[in-house]
Amino acid sequence: MPVQQNTALLDDIELNTATSSILDELIGYSLKRAHIHVNKSLIGKLGEHDLRPSQFAALVVISESPGLTQADLGGQLLIEPPQVVTLLNKLEKLGLAMRVRCKPDKRSYGIFLSKTGEQVLGQLKTAARDTDLEGTANLSDDERVQLLALLKKLYRG
Repeated sequence: MPVQQNTALLDDIELNTATSSILDELIGYSLKRAHIHVNKSLIGKLGEHDLRPSQFAALVVISESPGLTQADLGGQLLIEPPQVVTLLNKLEKLGLAMRVRCKPDKRSYGIFLSKTGEQVLGQLKTAARDTDLEGTANLSDDERVQLLALLKKLYRG
């Protein structure tokens, strides 16, 4: 589904906010709704570069661990090997990342950002920070810090 259609779908979901059921009591449901709300603007910004949130996350991980393997990338993004291949194919097609054969183990490839990838990622990091602040504008700074701490506590176990 093209990014513009996804954004329209998010708008439709956002309009459907009237709930008075068990859904209001479910953390998972509230997390999903908050995720949609906070990421709506980011999805639009990423779409300008023909990217999705998972591809942005991959660019960040690659920039923080240049030379990591596909298996390492998949592990950090919590995605399966076939999804990693598809994701990397897209990033290579856009000229943002490259796979380089490792000398010690010729079966293995290290993943690196291209110069273009580094430049685009710099822009996207700024956009991600800005849209994150925009999406959480109704929270105070203290509430934002507290929410991040609670979310990390949930996913780190």
